[in-house]
Amino acid sequence: MSSVLGLKCMKCGREYDPSATRYVCPTCGNDGILEVLYDYDRIRTVLTTEQLENDPDLSMWRYLALLPVEERPPSLTLHIGWTPLYASKRVGPQLGLPHVWFKDDGRNPTASLKDRASAIAIAKAAEFGEHIITAATTGNAGSSLAGLAANAGVAAYIFAPVSAPAGKIAQLRVFGSHLFLVDGNYDQAFDLCMDATERFGWYNRNTAFNPYMVEGKKTVALEVAEQLRFEAPDKVIVSVGDGCIVSGVAKGFRDLLTLGLIDHVPQLIAVQAEGCAPIARAVISGEPVTYLENPTSCADSIVAGIPRNHLMAVRDIRSSGGMAVTVSDDEIIDAIGFLGRNEGIFAEPAAAASVAALRKLADGGDVHQEDRIVVLITGNGLKDVQNALKVKGTSMTIPPIIDAVEQAIADGF
Repeated sequence: MSSVLGLKCMKCGREYDPSATRYVCPTCGNDGILEVLYDYDRIRTVLTTEQLENDPDLSMWRYLALLPVEERPPSLTLHIGWTPLYASKRVGPQLGLPHVWFKDDGRNPTASLKDRASAIAIAKAAEFGEHIITAATTGNAGSSLAGLAANAGVAAYIFAPVSAPAGKIAQLRVFGSHLFLVDGNYDQAFDLCMDATERFGWYNRNTAFNPYMVEGKKTVALEVAEQLRFEAPDKVIVSVGDGCIVSGVAKGFRDLLTLGLIDHVPQLIAVQAEGCAPIARAVISGEPVTYLENPTSCADSIVAGIPRNHLMAVRDIRSSGGMAVTVSDDEIIDAIGFLGRNEGIFAEPAAAASVAALRKLADGGDVHQEDRIVVLITGNGLKDVQNALKVKGTSMTIPPIIDAVEQAIADGF
């Protein structure tokens, strides 16, 4: 059974029974983002290090006691979560940082961290008796929902900007979603999805509007902690768009701290692209978030001019003692190649932004040799091949003769 006690509005503080509202605070409207409250006393009796050590289920569902669902949905059979945490072999040492790990969530079924949230959306829809789920997306959230919905046998209606990368559009088509390509940006696609939810009554997966998506994303933090034998890292670097992932990471570590399984919450370092950095600028300046009308970046997954989870994200970054950093598109593209050449991990631009930030922080002396740092790789590079091809590589065109190979090698190729 679920350990959820209620839902609390982070704006007005009112608490609600989960049966009273599916999405946001009835009093505050869409600004009233809800947080899930748990019965931690009950959870302590069923979620222990001993129980986890003996649990053969190496997926996100090993943390069912800390999730807002009654059960693992039997219709969803894809393996989600328990992605690799790689100790850095070369990137960290090159930067003078011997304790760096990469959490590669590009290894999830649809190749992004968003599968964790979509799994919860599928489960909650089943609990509510809903058979149609909708989402707005820059690409990953939609392709994630489409893939998991196909596996679970439910319908997905997706709203994506026409500028979404071809790889993500391909996934949406392959998975059989009902895809609306919106002639506008992500924020306009989001608003249209909200209008469709109101008119047609579809179950809505959208970030922040749906309070349970943070709970799915927090499983990445639960895994990091367990994979590090519950010695929480000092810093976690997270690329940020709407702000739901960074809040999920914060929630996961806070849950573990409350349960006494770790002794501190890591410092959260939020990364945004220079062309779309409303949350980063708010964290740096101490001022409220200012929306952007025409945000741009090659890192489409984190281009959100109206970050829907900004109140929670800014609060969580600050309360962790964290910080924010912005990176240029050139730094992002270079980081894709840097990570690939040195670690063999292929990151999409939004994921590589966290690597670009690590380099920038190391160069600026903002991280230190003794720091234990986890870098989240939130999506696989095959989702955006067009930008990956901008990476400077080592290649040359030759005729099909061995002498040409020999000459190239002699010339230093």
